[in-house]
Amino acid sequence: MDNWDEVRTAYQVARMGTVSGAADVLGVHHATVIRHVDALEQRLGVKLFQRHARGYTATEAGEDLCRVAQATDEQFSQLAGRVKGKGDEVSGELVVTSLNGLAPLMSPTLSAFQKAFPEITVRYLTGERLFRLEYGEAHVAVRAGAAPEQPDNVVQAFVSQTVSLYAAKSYVERFGMPSSEKEYAKHRFVGHDSENSRAPFFKWLAAHVPRENVVFRSTDNRAMELAICAGAGIGFMTDADAASHKDMVQIAPPKEEWRAPLWLVTHVDLHRTAKVQAFLKFVKEQAKSWDTA
Repeated sequence: MDNWDEVRTAYQVARMGTVSGAADVLGVHHATVIRHVDALEQRLGVKLFQRHARGYTATEAGEDLCRVAQATDEQFSQLAGRVKGKGDEVSGELVVTSLNGLAPLMSPTLSAFQKAFPEITVRYLTGERLFRLEYGEAHVAVRAGAAPEQPDNVVQAFVSQTVSLYAAKSYVERFGMPSSEKEYAKHRFVGHDSENSRAPFFKWLAAHVPRENVVFRSTDNRAMELAICAGAGIGFMTDADAASHKDMVQIAPPKEEWRAPLWLVTHVDLHRTAKVQAFLKFVKEQAKSWDTA
């Protein structure tokens, strides 16, 4: 079972006997209660309730499910009592997620935070997937692109990354240096494997360079960086990343439309906890010294 909200709703319907009663207990609209019950019955392939004029009566299958739901609900209540007050401690797990391209900045920051707060265990999750804060998959997400709009999230402007187009000297010696954007159609590029990448510079690339010219594609920023350095094609890098490699040639200086704003995102239920607030304050201070050019 992967949706506790639906099971909890069914339990309250069985306990109260009516949709309106369950809606009052749960603090939701009666249409939400009906939708949850219908979705749960469809997923399980069985009727959980008999509908009648006076309300809902649990079937045998519904009674079985609700007994388990009741026990689970009681266990959650006991757990809430045990952990009450622990939100004031900067301890336990801190789960932070970002794109893997931010790891060179985030990993040292997380390490420094852990040294400042030794009771913290850091879990740093990277990748393209948007981790669902509303389901507790992460405490803090560092996201790029347009401001996230998911409901119940607290979104704060963070920093922005400036990128330029670079190529290895070996690439320029082999294919030449484009004199203008008009010549990009004659060149080879390194880019994202998905044409729907959220990064503004990859959106620009998709709009201005034929897809067949993107001859090296990856979902991993580090892999793309290494491919550019190996001469596979022209691609986007920060000036700091380019400076860390030998023989890199700037093909085009940064454009404002390539700038990638970063956002700190937390869920409203965890935003005010001590460890989340401590980390947000810490990472904002650390970012003042980051070279994001």
